[in-house]
Amino acid sequence: MASTGNPSTVTASINYFIPPDSGVRAYVNINADPISGKREQNVSLAPREMVIENVRGKEDEYTLDNAGFQFHRSPAKHTSFLDDEEIKKEYYPEAIELYKKLTGASRVVIFDHTIRRHRPGQIDHSPEKRQPVAQAHVDQTTKASIARVHRHLPEEAPELLKKRFQIINLWRPINVPAFEWPLALCDYRSIVPEADALPIALVYPDSEGETYGIVHNPDHKWKYLRGMTPEEIVLIKCSDSIQDGSVAVFTPHTGFIDPSTPPDAPHRESIEIRALVFYD
Repeated sequence: MASTGNPSTVTASINYFIPPDSGVRAYVNINADPISGKREQNVSLAPREMVIENVRGKEDEYTLDNAGFQFHRSPAKHTSFLDDEEIKKEYYPEAIELYKKLTGASRVVIFDHTIRRHRPGQIDHSPEKRQPVAQAHVDQTTKASIARVHRHLPEEAPELLKKRFQIINLWRPINVPAFEWPLALCDYRSIVPEADALPIALVYPDSEGETYGIVHNPDHKWKYLRGMTPEEIVLIKCSDSIQDGSVAVFTPHTGFIDPSTPPDAPHRESIEIRALVFYD
């Protein structure tokens, strides 16, 4: 694969959300229409050119508590990522241990995972065909994260919610380095949460969640780790019950088209684990 160097920054389009008119509740249907390839929704997106810093070589400056994301090198024992049951049996346990090692958590409960394989022209209308997400978002609002605890651990939820808990994603490239459609993360310290985070109902065929769509702010500081390999991971905080200003609460993130991507780079493939993270 040809190399185009290792730029310290790139300028690329980030798709930001535009709220619906009249203050009505924003919503997005999770599955695209199989004919049109479009999702039913009442929000729109507007691309903005943003500087995205390549943090390779200074990954350790960014932590879950200060920025809302954290990089780490940790090769996986499970490497095929082809069968969901094998992933749950083999990859989930090693992911749980990695979560605990990096966060100090006492308990980690994985509630789902998504594999994304970029296939140009393929419509994202089912879990088996998920494509990179090209919009600035956070997977759960605070309300949705609390509902997740009740949904997955109904009997224990009242006690668990008395202590600190988080939802954290563990994202990893699979098979090939992620030069194409890399993941950009927004440093929480550059965000004004009450102005920049728009609650959006995420409508599934049999349920409903709530995410944050991110509204443009020129002060946002976007970061990425160029050419992340399958031996590297990033933890992405989606929610934190500590909201007193002392730590990052969430991390907006998005896939983006990197102008420095080598022309012969393989299509991005990745897996993201989503987990409830508890502390004693």
